Amino acid sequence: MFDQILGLPAHALVIHFAVVLTPLLAAVSAAYALVPRWRAYTGWAAVLLALASPGAVLAAKESGERLKEARFATAGGQLGERISAHESYADPLLLSALGLGAATLLLVYATRPARDSVGRDRFGRPVSLTLAGLTLVLAAVAGVFCFLAGDSGARAVWGM
Repeated sequence: MFDQILGLPAHALVIHFAVVLTPLLAAVSAAYALVPRWRAYTGWAAVLLALASPGAVLAAKESGERLKEARFATAGGQLGERISAHESYADPLLLSALGLGAATLLLVYATRPARDSVGRDRFGRPVSLTLAGLTLVLAAVAGVFCFLAGDSGARAVWGM
């Protein structure tokens, strides 16, 4: 499933979803957390990205493992080191994307008023502020790991 798409290595195609959706999720969730008046406009995007980004990162991770098994299992020297460096960011990126997705979904849910209240956060302001802070931290972490994974992957491919 994660090997090829139309004869091309799936990893080379799938990574583009991860490197676009993860920073978008970080930006939209940060905007949602920091600017309450934008929440009505960014809530739907935050929810969709919170679901799509971790899936894209998982697909990139799995397709990368298949690519390594198929073509670079015996790679050594500088190439092997570059591939190992790139591979070392897969799990942290996946975990941070999952954490950011979960925190974003919780923040959106917590900031939506309950049916019996008008204009108030569902669980109160302290909970919403805590979730907003957690979301901001995870957005930064996911952004850093996305950059590190992408940069190390480019260095592995282009030999920089």
